[in-house]
Amino acid sequence: MIKRTAFILFLAGAVLIYSCSHKSHPSTSVNTTANTEPTSNPAVKKKAVSPLPKVISVNDSAARKSTDGRLYYDVMGHRYWKNYKDGKYYLFNKSMYNNPAFKNSGQ
Repeated sequence: MIKRTAFILFLAGAVLIYSCSHKSHPSTSVNTTANTEPTSNPAVKKKAVSPLPKVISVNDSAARKSTDGRLYYDVMGHRYWKNYKDGKYYLFNKSMYNNPAFKNSGQ
């Protein structure tokens, strides 16, 4: 009985060691059917689409007032300034400094 148990354990150990030595490796063969000519134009990357709109409509009571009296609204780290001609809030750009539409005429 002891010889039979020892033989079964030996056989199980041998199968375990043999099965662990056969690991699967991915194939490294080259696809010969693909076109191997170099492309003349590099891949064109698409411009990332901004998740923030350039124009938003906000209630003036939700907006804050700056030190010079203009209204602004912050969304996800971006600042929108109020255009007093059409009442909408526009994403900040440098041209707003000199544009009279973004200055509060009520002061």
